[in-house]
Amino acid sequence: MNDTNPRPPATPQGPERSFSIEELASLAGVTRRSVRFYIQSGLLDPPEGTARGAYYTSRHLQRLLDIQAWQDEGLTLDGIRRRLAATATDAAAPEAARPRAPVQVWTRIALRPGVEVHLDPEAAGLSPEQVRELAAGLRALLDRIAGKDPAP
Repeated sequence: MNDTNPRPPATPQGPERSFSIEELASLAGVTRRSVRFYIQSGLLDPPEGTARGAYYTSRHLQRLLDIQAWQDEGLTLDGIRRRLAATATDAAAPEAARPRAPVQVWTRIALRPGVEVHLDPEAAGLSPEQVRELAAGLRALLDRIAGKDPAP
């Protein structure tokens, strides 16, 4: 294994999901610049790995989502920093400072206007090809039900 391109560690559910900075920023609804700022400010841990092999994990995504939720509650970045420090040093920290439910990344497939499917391909054990096949089958079923295509 190359030291500059490590793989995320395995978990009981399989390999941990990893994200590029672009994916992480998109999933969290922030810019890449904000991700870098939070790292530089000590609010977010640096990525795993180095150089081109650097990647982020669900832990990074959860922290970004927590930061945004706390900002929505009116906390300043200094307030968030204090909350994170309290969590790290005190197991009995306030409930609001503890991590929320684990992050789950879902795929949304728009089948037609007004109809969409949400799924977690990893949990469902589906490959990208199988997800595409599922979407095509569901679209065909919708067309048949709507009378656009005669029954087989």
